[in-house]
Amino acid sequence: MTNVLLDGLAFAEGPRWHEGRLWFSDMHSRVVQTVDLAGKVETICEVPGDPSGLGWLPDGRLLVVSMRDRRLLRLDPGGLAEVADLSPHATFHCNDMVVDSEGRAYVGNFGCDIHTQPVEFKEAVLVLVTPEGESRVVASDLAFPNGAVITPDGRQLVVAETFAGRLTAFDIEADGGLQNRRVWAEVEGTFPDGICLDAEGAIWMASAVGHKVLRVREGGEILQEVPMENEAFACMLGGDDGRTLFLATAASSDPAECLAQRSGRIETLEVEVPHAGLP
Repeated sequence: MTNVLLDGLAFAEGPRWHEGRLWFSDMHSRVVQTVDLAGKVETICEVPGDPSGLGWLPDGRLLVVSMRDRRLLRLDPGGLAEVADLSPHATFHCNDMVVDSEGRAYVGNFGCDIHTQPVEFKEAVLVLVTPEGESRVVASDLAFPNGAVITPDGRQLVVAETFAGRLTAFDIEADGGLQNRRVWAEVEGTFPDGICLDAEGAIWMASAVGHKVLRVREGGEILQEVPMENEAFACMLGGDDGRTLFLATAASSDPAECLAQRSGRIETLEVEVPHAGLP
């Protein structure tokens, strides 16, 4: 069973354990916040374009994906500043990302409007943004690229393809490019959303449909399945020993319902294998 650390949120996304606190985006409340293990909450910044993925530059400055205006932002002492405009690459809202040890950000996007019926599916791209603000597409033809991880050696990136029910791996080149695309795991009947990596090389994966979070081994073997009351949209290992699994959950992902219901939570579960890699 999970424990509720924080509730009353609109929709939590992008959880990251950093400097003794969990950082996350309350997407539809348009704020980035932190919560410590005692439940103390702090608002870090407001993001009018809806925040999603989070990460940090080597100098410690926060990077934030601004979804609706398709920008990558940086939190400077004077406030938020634009790092890159991703609208030339992203065909709909930007979403999650992973930032490597050099400060290079890999940013996904929806590809299409998932809240207007019927959904006209379009494949999407993964965009690399350098700390200097240069951007380029490093992977294409992805079915809603979402949460992503980088292995501890910095040599592999795995991204969740939500609409394909799979995790897809790439080798990372010296310039940040991605090569040798391959299926890391097919997970039938799931919608992989936020993911995180553990020290045994397994991936914890929130399924946006099905009220569950899964621990998956490369090749697709399900090592553990945890049922959830709410839907699970993202997860992150953290805590003092890296063995607390933080779960971002909500009853719905529909923006209007999220704001009306405020069913969003940060839940926790203690696990055996600690965090590894990025984020």
